Formats: sequence, C-alpha cells, structure tokens
Amino acid sequence: MKNSSQRLSVLEKIGYSLGDLAANLIFQTLMAFLAFFYTDIYKIPPGKASMVMLIGGIIGACFNLVMGAIADRTQTRWGKFRPWVLWTAIPFGVISLAAFSTPDFSEGGKVAYAFITYLLLVVVYSANNLPYSALSGVLTGDMKERNSLSSYRFVAVMVAQFVVQVLLLPLVLSLGHGVGPEQKQEGFEKVMMMFAITGVVCFIITFLTTKERIHPPQEEKTPVKQDLQDLVKNKPWLIMLAVTILVFITLAIKGGMNIFYFKYYLSEQSQVAFLDKVGFNKIISGLSHIFNPAAFEEFQKPGSAPYAASSFTSAFSTIAMIVGISFSKPFADKFGKRNVFSVFLALSALCLIAIYFYNQTAVMAVFVTQTLHGFIYGITIPLLWAMIADVADYSEWKNNRRATAIIFSAMIFGLKVGLSVGGALSAWLLSIFGYDADAASQTAAATNGIKLLVSVIPGLIFIAAALLLLGYRLNKKMELEIEDALKQRRNKIKEPQTA
Repeated sequence: MKNSSQRLSVLEKIGYSLGDLAANLIFQTLMAFLAFFYTDIYKIPPGKASMVMLIGGIIGACFNLVMGAIADRTQTRWGKFRPWVLWTAIPFGVISLAAFSTPDFSEGGKVAYAFITYLLLVVVYSANNLPYSALSGVLTGDMKERNSLSSYRFVAVMVAQFVVQVLLLPLVLSLGHGVGPEQKQEGFEKVMMMFAITGVVCFIITFLTTKERIHPPQEEKTPVKQDLQDLVKNKPWLIMLAVTILVFITLAIKGGMNIFYFKYYLSEQSQVAFLDKVGFNKIISGLSHIFNPAAFEEFQKPGSAPYAASSFTSAFSTIAMIVGISFSKPFADKFGKRNVFSVFLALSALCLIAIYFYNQTAVMAVFVTQTLHGFIYGITIPLLWAMIADVADYSEWKNNRRATAIIFSAMIFGLKVGLSVGGALSAWLLSIFGYDADAASQTAAATNGIKLLVSVIPGLIFIAAALLLLGYRLNKKMELEIEDALKQRRNKIKEPQTA
C-alpha cells in the first residue's frame, strides 16, 4: 500500500470534524425529536409513526452494505471516499428539509409522506456518512493520530448535539412564534433550513481539507462475497456490530423520550422554580434587552417551562460530554480503548437508571444526574469509531486485504438498525403505555412508561453493550502489534515502487 506521512495537521482534523458537525445536525435531530415531531407536531398516531421509523430505517440500513461495496470500489482522482462527501452534500440538505416539512395531507397522506422522506433521508445519509466514516480509516494508520482525530471529530458531534438538544426547541418556539402545533411546524421548517445550509457548507470544507493517505494496491480487487465472508468470520467486528446496535438503540430511546419526560412527568411548577433558581429567567431577560424581545417572549409564557428546562439541562449535559471527550484520548492511550469503553459505558448506565427513582419535583437532581451522565458517557464517545477503524486494520492484518468501507458500512448498518429500532420501540411502547398526544395530562401507566423509557430501559441496554465488550480481543497490546505489523507490510510494498 502506498503510504505517505501519517501525521495530520490541526486544519485537516478540524476540516474532517466539520463533516460530523454537518451530519449530526440532522442525525441528532432524528434521535432526539423525530418521535416527538411525528406524534405531537405532525399528528401521526404513535403506532403508525413507529412503523414509519422501523420499516424506513431497516430498508435504509440495508442500503449501507450496498454503499460499502460501492465506496470500496470507487476510483477517482480525489480518492475513494472524499468524493461521496461532496456528491451528497446538497441532496442531504434538501431531503433533510423535506423530512421535517409538514404538508397538509390526510392521515394516510401524512404517513406516506413521512415514510418516503424518512426513507430517502436515511439512504442519502448512508451515501454520505458511510464514506465519511471510512475516510477516517485511510487518513492515517497511526493509532495515536487516529485517537486524536476521533477526539476532534466528536467534539464536533457534541457541538451539533448542543445545538440540537439545547437550541433547537428554543429556536422552534422563537422562529414559529408560539407553542401551538402550527407555530411549531413553521419553526421546525425554518430551523431545518438553517441546518441544511450549514451542513452543505461544512461538507464542502471537509472535502477540500482532507487527504486519503492509505491506498490499496491497484491489483487488490476482491469480490463482494469474499468481503462479506471475511466479515462474518471477524469476531471483533461481530462484537462491535452488536455493541453499535445496542448503543444507538439506547441513544434513540433516551434522546427521543427526554422532552416527553420533562413535559409529562416532571412538575411544571418545579421546573419554573428550577429555572428561576439557576438564573435562566434572568438570562432570558438580559438577552431580551440586548436582542429583539419578541425572540424570547415565548419562554415567559405558560407551558414553556418543560421546553426551557429540557434545553437548559441538555446544555449542561452536552458541555459535560465535551469535557468528557477530552479525557478519552489519554485514558485510551494508557488503558486501551476496550477497557475504557466498557467501564464508562456501565457507569453511564447507572446514572440513567438512577433517574427512574426521582419524584416529580426533583428537577435539580435530574439536572445533576444528566450532567454527570453526560461527562461519563462523553469519555466513551470517540472510542466507538476509533475501535471500528482498528477492526478494519485487524481485518487487513488477518486477511491481507483492506476493505475499509464494507466494515464501516456494516457498522453504520448497525447504527441505522439501532436508531430505527430505538425510535420505533419508543413510539410503539408509548402507544402500549396509553400515551395520547392530545391529552392535557397522561395516565399513570403512560407516565410510568415515559419514566422507564428515559432511564431503566436505556440503562439496561447500555449494560448489555458493556458486557459484550468483555469478549472483544483487540486490547491495547494487540492494537500496537497490529499497527507495527501493518507498517512493516506497507513499507515492503512501497519499497519496490521507490527503488
């Protein structure tokens, strides 16, 4: 394999990370608000919304395997993976906007529109994000540089998460000028337009600032069947696939239920008192004096406290995640990715489970626990994709063939399955628990179901993922052995070309 300098400049790391910022403005919105958008804003019944997310997501996920084979066999003067980031930038933006638009159809028309736009969105997401993710495996073969790149990348993810979970609802209320369904529909469309334009610009920057350094030799061509056979014999890949599915089921459930938890379980009066205690109302008053007061008046109206408290809590949780990410690389360098991932995943699960036991007035306790969860979980965030890149190296080391995109495609397949199952499971369980989007208050069964969906259920799934990692054999020692072996192999291939 041709191999140039493995060092990455700060500019390239930042440029690469902007691609994740762009994708996650949409991805985080899907995780945190799609179920809420379908049921409470577009008024699709929960059971039908769950089928849209499940069927559309599974079909879209299957496209990942096709996309992996296509990307691995792409040959352009720009490389294998970079061109796809550019080619899909504008379609991604356009379809994202369409998916969160609310045309006035009948119930059946709404379901059909939601299904078509969601399916198109997950397909174009695959065509964009799979090559983008695989790109991290060919920018450098240096493990420490790869850990560093992952940290940059997931700081960008956290910035996107901060924007979505903290600012999206306030922006929706402000730009839509109200808390009613029609105002929120208008607000969502305006926010998604902003996200779409930002995403297109970021993807173009990613394309312009990155360079593929690890190239398979021209003669290395294997059939797709062989690639798939290699995958199913790759135990580290099988474990990471299962872990990826479980992690994203958890994120979809927890993220999607957070606004329901604040809106229907926590006492609104207690949330108002919490916001006053932490100074939120003073912040809003100060901003109103600096900017247009109309942009902030929605936060002083009755019924806005759950949106404000949820956003404020998410703000500190996301900031804590960003702080946690900064500990990821030094911990991974010292203790190994697998060990750090499994331990901190289990600890974050305990934080989630604790939330179930808080009463309706314990808003401050929820705030502190979610912030602590954010810090602990943040330590794990860069490790998932860095470990998948390591699995690609393991596959090359074992099979003497590199199939970066097919490995990443299978993992993004797991991501999509997890996201789809988690989102569909959330909407389906809401219907089972008796949730009614038009009710002023929910039944005891529905409220308890929302509590379970934001705490115990995702916590137990995280613990299952942590236990699976006990069978992952690529510890720190083996990572270094594979890195050294691949360097020697690539240098031997390179020497005749430079003789």
